[in-house]
Amino acid sequence: MGRHGGYMGGMPQNMGNLMKQAQKMQAQMQAQAAELETKEFTATAGGGAVNVVVTGKKEFKSIEIAKDAVDPDDVEMLQDMILAAVNEALRKVDEESSRMMGTMGGLGGLM
Repeated sequence: MGRHGGYMGGMPQNMGNLMKQAQKMQAQMQAQAAELETKEFTATAGGGAVNVVVTGKKEFKSIEIAKDAVDPDDVEMLQDMILAAVNEALRKVDEESSRMMGTMGGLGGLM
Protein backbone atom coordinates (compact mmCIF):
# COMPACT_ATOMS: atom_id res chain seq x y z
CA MET A 1 0.00 0.00 0.00
CA GLY A 2 1.24 3.46 -0.87
CA ARG A 3 1.61 6.36 1.46
CA HIS A 4 -1.28 8.79 1.70
CA GLY A 5 0.48 12.12 2.15
CA GLY A 6 2.27 10.94 5.29
CA TYR A 7 -0.78 10.00 7.32
CA MET A 8 -2.98 7.01 7.72
CA GLY A 9 -6.72 7.63 7.77
CA GLY A 10 -6.70 10.92 9.69
CA MET A 11 -6.01 14.57 9.09
CA PRO A 12 -2.39 15.33 8.30
CA GLN A 13 -0.64 17.14 11.13
CA ASN A 14 -0.02 20.26 9.06
CA MET A 15 -3.76 20.40 8.25
CA GLY A 16 -4.55 20.25 11.97
CA ASN A 17 -2.10 23.09 12.59
CA LEU A 18 -3.67 25.06 9.77
CA MET A 19 -7.10 24.62 11.34
CA LYS A 20 -5.77 25.79 14.72
CA GLN A 21 -4.22 28.85 13.10
CA ALA A 22 -7.48 29.63 11.30
CA GLN A 23 -9.45 29.35 14.54
CA LYS A 24 -6.96 31.57 16.36
CA MET A 25 -7.14 34.12 13.56
CA GLN A 26 -10.94 34.09 13.62
CA ALA A 27 -10.92 34.71 17.39
CA GLN A 28 -8.49 37.62 16.91
CA MET A 29 -10.67 39.12 14.18
CA GLN A 30 -13.75 38.89 16.40
CA ALA A 31 -11.89 40.52 19.29
CA GLN A 32 -10.66 43.33 17.05
CA ALA A 33 -14.15 43.88 15.62
CA ALA A 34 -15.54 44.13 19.16
CA GLU A 35 -12.76 46.56 20.11
CA LEU A 36 -13.43 48.70 17.03
CA GLU A 37 -17.13 48.91 17.90
CA THR A 38 -16.28 50.49 21.28
CA LYS A 39 -14.21 53.29 19.75
CA GLU A 40 -15.45 56.74 18.78
CA PHE A 41 -14.17 58.83 15.90
CA THR A 42 -14.53 62.60 15.68
CA ALA A 43 -14.25 64.79 12.61
CA THR A 44 -14.75 68.50 12.11
CA ALA A 45 -15.41 70.77 9.16
CA GLY A 46 -15.59 74.48 8.60
CA GLY A 47 -12.90 75.23 11.16
CA GLY A 48 -14.88 73.52 13.90
CA ALA A 49 -18.29 74.80 12.81
CA VAL A 50 -19.48 71.20 12.44
CA ASN A 51 -18.37 68.33 14.69
CA VAL A 52 -19.40 64.73 14.07
CA VAL A 53 -18.84 61.75 16.36
CA VAL A 54 -19.35 58.25 14.95
CA THR A 55 -18.80 54.86 16.57
CA GLY A 56 -16.75 52.01 15.16
CA LYS A 57 -20.07 50.45 14.14
CA LYS A 58 -20.53 53.48 11.85
CA GLU A 59 -23.42 54.77 13.92
CA PHE A 60 -23.61 58.51 14.45
CA LYS A 61 -23.37 59.45 18.09
CA SER A 62 -23.62 63.21 17.69
CA ILE A 63 -23.57 66.08 15.26
CA GLU A 64 -22.86 69.52 16.68
CA ILE A 65 -23.35 72.66 14.62
CA ALA A 66 -22.10 76.05 15.79
CA LYS A 67 -24.82 78.69 15.80
CA ASP A 68 -22.78 81.00 13.58
CA ALA A 69 -22.58 78.23 10.96
CA VAL A 70 -26.35 78.44 10.42
CA ASP A 71 -26.92 80.99 7.68
CA PRO A 72 -30.43 80.81 6.18
CA ASP A 73 -29.05 82.44 3.03
CA ASP A 74 -26.35 79.79 2.60
CA VAL A 75 -27.85 76.43 3.60
CA GLU A 76 -25.72 74.69 0.97
CA MET A 77 -22.51 75.65 2.80
CA LEU A 78 -23.83 74.08 6.02
CA GLN A 79 -24.86 70.95 4.13
CA ASP A 80 -21.39 70.71 2.59
CA MET A 81 -19.72 71.06 6.00
CA ILE A 82 -21.93 68.34 7.48
CA LEU A 83 -21.18 66.01 4.58
CA ALA A 84 -17.46 66.71 4.84
CA ALA A 85 -17.40 65.96 8.58
CA VAL A 86 -19.53 62.81 8.21
CA ASN A 87 -17.39 61.44 5.39
CA GLU A 88 -14.18 62.18 7.30
CA ALA A 89 -15.49 60.42 10.42
CA LEU A 90 -16.44 57.34 8.39
CA ARG A 91 -13.04 57.41 6.66
CA LYS A 92 -11.40 57.35 10.09
CA VAL A 93 -13.40 54.25 11.05
CA ASP A 94 -12.35 52.49 7.83
CA GLU A 95 -8.73 53.54 8.33
CA GLU A 96 -8.68 52.17 11.88
CA SER A 97 -10.34 48.95 10.76
CA SER A 98 -7.72 48.49 8.03
CA ARG A 99 -4.93 49.29 10.49
CA MET A 100 -6.24 46.70 12.95
CA MET A 101 -6.52 44.04 10.25
CA GLY A 102 -2.99 44.87 9.10
CA THR A 103 -1.61 44.11 12.55
CA MET A 104 -2.71 40.52 12.05
CA GLY A 105 -0.04 40.14 9.38
CA GLY A 106 -2.30 39.31 6.47
CA LEU A 107 -3.47 35.73 6.76
CA GLY A 108 -1.10 34.89 9.59
CA GLY A 109 0.91 32.49 7.46
CA LEU A 110 -2.14 30.51 6.40
CA MET A 111 -1.38 30.82 2.73
